[in-house]
Amino acid sequence: MTLENFINKLTLERVSFSDTITIIERHYHYSPVEFSNGSAPDTLINAASSNEGSCKLFAFAKIHQLSEQQTLALFGDFYWQDVLEEPEGCGHQN
Repeated sequence: MTLENFINKLTLERVSFSDTITIIERHYHYSPVEFSNGSAPDTLINAASSNEGSCKLFAFAKIHQLSEQQTLALFGDFYWQDVLEEPEGCGHQN
């Protein structure tokens, strides 16, 4: 799948986390870095080389200026099941 087709697919149907990672690894070089997500006081600091999947997805979303909804869709079932089906739960820390 091309990069353009993948991004267009985000608004039409669900993508899997593994498909997202495959696209990123096919088109980009990755260097582990520390990153944070969330708003104070719930900011989560991720050390370099930890939570690399999220780091890759957030960087991809920023590079392509994806909307919040498109960015969340990149997480696949981590978003569709772990977050949306259990909004008060803590199925995934990010």
